Amino acid sequence: MLKIGSVELKSRLILGTGKYPSPEIMVKCHEASGTDMVTVAVRRVDLGDKTKASFLNWIDRSKIKLLPNTAGCYSAEDAIRTAMLGREALQTPLVKIEVIGDEKTLYPDLPELLVATRKLVKEGFIVMPYTSDDVVTALRLEEAGAACVMPLGGPIGSGLGILNPTNIRMIIDRVKVPVIVDAGVGTASDVAVAMELGAQGVLLNTAVAAARDPLKMALAVRHACDAGRLAF
Repeated sequence: MLKIGSVELKSRLILGTGKYPSPEIMVKCHEASGTDMVTVAVRRVDLGDKTKASFLNWIDRSKIKLLPNTAGCYSAEDAIRTAMLGREALQTPLVKIEVIGDEKTLYPDLPELLVATRKLVKEGFIVMPYTSDDVVTALRLEEAGAACVMPLGGPIGSGLGILNPTNIRMIIDRVKVPVIVDAGVGTASDVAVAMELGAQGVLLNTAVAAARDPLKMALAVRHACDAGRLAF
């Protein structure tokens, strides 16, 4: 059981909704992975589209919680505005807050991230910040009221794996909120490593959605998550 704020999840895996070959494959992968939370880029989808043309309408929200994210935002102000739109459209207090500081690496802007986190916590959000693998920033985010911290394993979409396991472990040892490794996870073994380090969860998208066989990879990461947790 993974608890983030007041939200309880049976699975420790959070998947994405982009880059899949089709909505049908996306749904099958979500089922195969066992996930009960998937993330949605608020700025990249038409949240008002109620037709089957929108992948959102393929997701069974009685089984899977939607996690709006602020991907594509480069300032606290923009991220806060996007989070508000996501809450209104998707009727959830959850938000994965992203404030990008570098458009090439997609590394976060940490000062802006802290500003956005403080504001959204005051507005009643369950804030899940995408952050660097810096322990001091993780502690500041916890102090700001973040429900968890989500340090990057590597650059978003890179598939390079957990580049700085010592840093991730330091964060896990220091903060009291859940640590969910986010970004850089390229394959099942990376999921196992994250869990063996003591992470309470892993968020991944490209590793499954862009795999040669997405369904097999969804099963693989599910088993890797379980194995890594048991090994820890």
